[in-house]
Amino acid sequence: MAEFEPKIIAFCCNWCTYAAADIAGTSRIHYPANVRIVRVMCSGMVDPIYILKAFEMGADGVLIAGCHEADCHYLNGPLKCDAMFEKIKRVVNILGLEGERLRREMIAAAEAPVFAELIEEMVKQLKKLGPSPLREGVKV
Repeated sequence: MAEFEPKIIAFCCNWCTYAAADIAGTSRIHYPANVRIVRVMCSGMVDPIYILKAFEMGADGVLIAGCHEADCHYLNGPLKCDAMFEKIKRVVNILGLEGERLRREMIAAAEAPVFAELIEEMVKQLKKLGPSPLREGVKV
């Protein structure tokens, strides 16, 4: 049987984290192909329903990544994201998922190596946890 390869959905801010992921790719900085990036205008605009839907559709981990507070084009996006994240993390725990399956990070556009390292770290962590219990019966 093949080794378990986790599926990660990353909601990335258009202005910073998406740019970091793009720069990582164009700079040929290697990171696992386990991640599927969803480009959002701001991490503060990510609806919690999208996070729950990602888990429902078979994601083993979800990342919400955006600008550092001082770099936000929308001024308070990181603060909105932090407030949402605390609430959705409680919901994820109620659903019986480990808290390590959901992450919130701030990654600037110039931090392409940081993005690559984060994805590698998430893949290793999710491999230890194994497939999401919500993944059963879902084709991914």
